[in-house]
Amino acid sequence: MNAIPNYPVARGLLKNQTVVITAAAGTGIGFAVARRAAEEGARLLISDNHERRLGEAADRLAQEVGTRPATQLCDVTKEDQVRALQEAALRELGRVDVLINNAGLGGQVHVVDMTDDQWSRVLDVTLTSVFRMTRAFLPDMYARKNGIIVNNASVLGWRAQAGQAHYAAAKAGVMAFTRCAAIEAAAHGVRINAVSPSLAMHPFLAKVTTPEQLERLAAQEAFGRPAEVWEVANVMIFLASELSSYLTGEVIAVSSQRA
Repeated sequence: MNAIPNYPVARGLLKNQTVVITAAAGTGIGFAVARRAAEEGARLLISDNHERRLGEAADRLAQEVGTRPATQLCDVTKEDQVRALQEAALRELGRVDVLINNAGLGGQVHVVDMTDDQWSRVLDVTLTSVFRMTRAFLPDMYARKNGIIVNNASVLGWRAQAGQAHYAAAKAGVMAFTRCAAIEAAAHGVRINAVSPSLAMHPFLAKVTTPEQLERLAAQEAFGRPAEVWEVANVMIFLASELSSYLTGEVIAVSSQRA
């Protein structure tokens, strides 16, 4: 197994930029990208649908980075709450330069056992929320002729895994939505891209996945280990920065999986 690299040094990649991140509470990719964005100089608004965890995430960022972000409770499956989030972002930040759609929901169930509710819930949280958020934030970006959206997809949008048909279908949808929305947005000076992680380790994943499965998935990675969540966040920061100025409609795999 390859050693985990050193945590990155901040370079001011998002200095004076404003960033909104969904599903940023907890210990996963959302919190990691919030921390990296703050470290790179951005002003933040983070959201989640869990009030206590959202407050704890904001407190952690204040302690670790030195600045407490604005917060807004939001269930991304509810249109009124998505609109309230967009309004809060403009009120707190003045404008939104970068939107990071990180919300998603998985689960392990075979197709023959999957209920309509299980299918619909995963599609709503993981795919339709990206549509709702993008639809809410694009008009202001269009008006300013400036803006960046980064979506969180998954390698399962490309690759098969038993028990993941609903999640894989949703993530493949995120990829297709990213490409189509990016073509529309390009004429307005707005860029839309996505990352596609394979296996990123965090405590919640360890709770919902058996050690045997995690070991098997890690063995498929060329580096012999899962990604750190901040390694995925690094690529999101790249897509949110001027370094990716000519990229739109792209899905970048954050993965060392063997072909």
